[in-house]
Amino acid sequence: MIAETVCSAVSAAGLGIAAITAYRKRFLAAVRIAAYSLVPIGLVMTGVVEWLADTAFSPTAWAGFAVLAVSWLLFMTTRVVQRRRGGTRKERKAAARAAQREAVAPSASVPSLAPSTRPAAGPTTTSRATGSGDDFSDIEAILKKHGI
Repeated sequence: MIAETVCSAVSAAGLGIAAITAYRKRFLAAVRIAAYSLVPIGLVMTGVVEWLADTAFSPTAWAGFAVLAVSWLLFMTTRVVQRRRGGTRKERKAAARAAQREAVAPSASVPSLAPSTRPAAGPTTTSRATGSGDDFSDIEAILKKHGI
């Protein structure tokens, strides 16, 4: 009852402001204001405001929202953990099997970089110093993935 009264008052005030704006010969702005001011009364007439008021004061509805929030939180947590681990269990097992096969019998198609063929002290010392020495392993993994 109170929500409907407030919405009606807001719509009436908005239409009054629209009339004043139209009097000042700003018709485009007046029509926009009138459109916005008709929304609350339209929501009252369709019953949305009553439904929202019943939902806002219902403990069962709030418990339902809490359950939905917990569900969403659990879902997002599992997504974060999955991304940090590097995929699903099936993908990790396949990657471990591929790495094990590669360690047992290295492929002739993937050339390994011997220490003598590496570039001089410039890039390798900086990559070791910054902790990004896994650059070559990442590149090798990509090449293996594409069968090169």
